[in-house]
Amino acid sequence: MASSDFNGYCGFTKAIEHLGDRWTLLIVRELGVFGPQGFNALAAGLPGRISRSVLADRLRRLEDLGLVARGAGRTAQYRLTDAGADLVPTILSLRGWADAWLPDDPAMALRDPAVILAWLGERVQRSMLPEEAVVLEVTMRHGTEYRGWLVLQRGADPYGCIEDPMLEESRYVYLEAGTPVMIGLARGHREWSRAVQDGSLRAYGDPRLVRALPSLFRPSAGRRAAAQPATRATDSPVLAAPR
Repeated sequence: MASSDFNGYCGFTKAIEHLGDRWTLLIVRELGVFGPQGFNALAAGLPGRISRSVLADRLRRLEDLGLVARGAGRTAQYRLTDAGADLVPTILSLRGWADAWLPDDPAMALRDPAVILAWLGERVQRSMLPEEAVVLEVTMRHGTEYRGWLVLQRGADPYGCIEDPMLEESRYVYLEAGTPVMIGLARGHREWSRAVQDGSLRAYGDPRLVRALPSLFRPSAGRRAAAQPATRATDSPVLAAPR
C-alpha cells in the first residue's frame, strides 16, 4: 500500500472510530438542521428515544472532539462549532445516498414508528396543503400500539409530534392501520384509496379533509409507472369517512 493510500485510510478509520455510531451523527445532524438546542430539546427531538445517559455521553464526546460547544448556565444550549458545521453537508449527503441505494428497513420502522411520520412528511405535496393547519393523528399497530401526530399547513414544513398539538377538533384526520400498511403508504408503495377500499386503512374525521387526503401526498410509484390511461377513480382517489 502506498504511503498516500495509508494516510487516507488512517484518516478514514479515525473518523469512523470517533463518529461511527448511530447517535453521534444524528446529534450533529439535529444541531446542524435545527440550530442550537438545550439538552431536553435534543432528547425529545432525536428519533429512537435515546436515553439521557447515552445522550450526555455522546455530547461530552462531541465536545471533546471540538465539534460541539455548550454555553454557560443550567439552561445552556449546545451548538455546533465551525468543525461540526463543516461535517453537516457530509451527513446530509448520506441521506441522499441511502434514499437512492439502500432498501427500506421495515424492522427499523417497526422498532421506531416515529420514522414513518418523517417519511410521510417527505411525501407531502406542499402546493396542495391547506391554509389552515391540518393534523393527521396516526395510530399504528404491530404487536404494540404507537400514536403520533403530523401537522400540515401551507407555507410551513411538515412536522411530527409525540404529543397531541391540541388544535381544533375539526382540523383532525384520524388514520388507523397496521404498521406495515403505514410503511407502504409513507414510502409510496401503496395507494391511499386502495388501502381504504381493502380495509387495511381506516380514515375518518371531517369528510372534506378525509376526501382531500390523497391529494396531499405524492402519488405512489405504482400509479406513476402505470402505462394505461387513468380512470376517473385513479385520477382523484377519494377516501370516504366511515359511516
